[in-house]
Amino acid sequence: MNNKLHIKVGDSVKVLSGESRGSEGKVLEIDKNKNRAIVEGVNIVKKHVKPSASNPQGGIEETEASIHISNLMIVSGGTASRIGRKENKDGKLVRYSKKTGEEI
Repeated sequence: MNNKLHIKVGDSVKVLSGESRGSEGKVLEIDKNKNRAIVEGVNIVKKHVKPSASNPQGGIEETEASIHISNLMIVSGGTASRIGRKENKDGKLVRYSKKTGEEI
């Protein structure tokens, strides 16, 4: 199943719902099969880590958990906007902001 997503790695996004609602961050990773993304500084969870060679102390780490893509909206030009696709002058399909009309 090859579905196109409205966000890509590196995009700046705003969280629309959930505990982290209203916060913004950069997309670090995307799981296309599960339609989930990991966003910097959003959906922080505590994870218990066993001691290892690289981390001999172990303990509790705070990491970002994934969030569903439907709860994210791209921020371009300081405002969150829906995304459309259109051909540019070179005939290439590009994403654009529906609110401002500018290409992303």
